Amino acid sequence: MEGEPLMTQRIVVFDLETQRSFDEVGGREHIARLGVSLAVTYDYADRAFHVYHAHEVPQLVQALETADVVVGFNVLRFDYLVLAGVLGRPVRPRRTLDMLDDIHRRLGFRVKLDSLAYNTLGIRKSADGLQALQWWREGRIDLIRDYCMQDVDVTRRLYEFGRDNGYVLYWDRFTRSKKRVPVNWRLFGGRPSRQMGIIV
Repeated sequence: MEGEPLMTQRIVVFDLETQRSFDEVGGREHIARLGVSLAVTYDYADRAFHVYHAHEVPQLVQALETADVVVGFNVLRFDYLVLAGVLGRPVRPRRTLDMLDDIHRRLGFRVKLDSLAYNTLGIRKSADGLQALQWWREGRIDLIRDYCMQDVDVTRRLYEFGRDNGYVLYWDRFTRSKKRVPVNWRLFGGRPSRQMGIIV
């Protein structure tokens, strides 16, 4: 039936953290130098989180490039470019749903994941990228893993809400109220399972 989700697609939700900041590599034009400290995916095929350490970038990219759809937030202009810098070649997923890119095109401005998640779902991110960089310097990979996994879970839940309801919510600072952003993410997969696991 037209408009029904495609139930057979393998969908992977993805996020990564870096080893260095923009200041450390000479600015945003050197995004390829940031490096990867850790990445996490949520794969709907096995309903589990997967953790990839810095030396496992090739395995991560293989998981992304063999998925039918990769779902993320700012992956087109950040995560993929960071990975390309590590690999020495572009990352070539079959299809990508970059939620930030989609919302930016609809609104004409960027909205933070934390704002969308809080106003749509009532949940917040547990930390931010700057804190993850500090943990990397301290060797606290466990904290980076927990943060990145929570970030992926927030991204997954926002995607599922938008897919199933046809909109997400953000805070409009001019009207000081919540506003809807219509989205058409239903073509990017079916209903989620309640079962989740962790694979490290």
